[in-house]
Amino acid sequence: MKVLITGASGLVGTELQKSFTQKGYEMLLASRKEPTDERHIQWSIEEGFSEPAKLEGIDAVVHLAGENVSGFRWTDEKKKAIRDSRVLGTRNVVDAISKLKNKPKVFVASSAIGFYGERGDEEVTESSAAGDNFLAGVCKEWEAESRRAEDAGIRTVLLRTGIVLSKDGGALGTMLLPFKLGVGGVVGSGKQWMSWISMDDEIAVINYVIENENIRGAVNSASPHPVTNHEFTKTLGEVLYRPTFLPLPEFAVSMVFGEMGDALLLASTKVMPKRLEDAGFEFKYPDLKTAIQHAVG
Repeated sequence: MKVLITGASGLVGTELQKSFTQKGYEMLLASRKEPTDERHIQWSIEEGFSEPAKLEGIDAVVHLAGENVSGFRWTDEKKKAIRDSRVLGTRNVVDAISKLKNKPKVFVASSAIGFYGERGDEEVTESSAAGDNFLAGVCKEWEAESRRAEDAGIRTVLLRTGIVLSKDGGALGTMLLPFKLGVGGVVGSGKQWMSWISMDDEIAVINYVIENENIRGAVNSASPHPVTNHEFTKTLGEVLYRPTFLPLPEFAVSMVFGEMGDALLLASTKVMPKRLEDAGFEFKYPDLKTAIQHAVG
């Protein structure tokens, strides 16, 4: 099998390459840099692929590219980059693969649980409506561009991914240092739900939806056991053998991080992976403590 990956150098993309190598897949890696070998193809959010003819013969596409949503505060410039990298970037990928003489069989398009927005204690599944904040709006546009591949006759999977647990980056990677120093604690009320997934399971889900021809449309890629921020904090402290008594009050989050803090740190989203469970997918690390232990080694 030959697979095109965008965002291949990112947190998930790097691990996905290892998995595909073990499976013996041939890979074509999209990059903004000049190609250094046959495995690379130059691509940009604004202009798409420099050599679209090189895409002929690919069997699957995994589209992971997108501006990092975390950071300090969302300026207007940052929000534009977040949206454009997903909406325009996806538009260019779909345009390119839809024009191929031999189209890929499947398009796995990255999305996020940010699609659901702030939901309190409500359990959400793939059939739940979108939220109404900035990230939810971006996800709706993002997925709309991805669905155009389905219109072109390509089986399309919209992967709404939760917090991916990895010591090398993402939310957990950012939290490790302060927690190891004993200055970690509950964020806001601690009652907000966090929907997470181990890196191993995220990679397994991507492989699963590629190989399972019956799966198409939205798929929640998150553990069947979401936890509150309080439980996440307590569990991380237990795994690291560190205290977790220094809270970050809600007013401080809003004051320091602004809209980004409200959306990423305080929003509550209790996501259930109904479609994966209905399809018979088995999570290797469904339990948070075991997942964190594995992630931090």
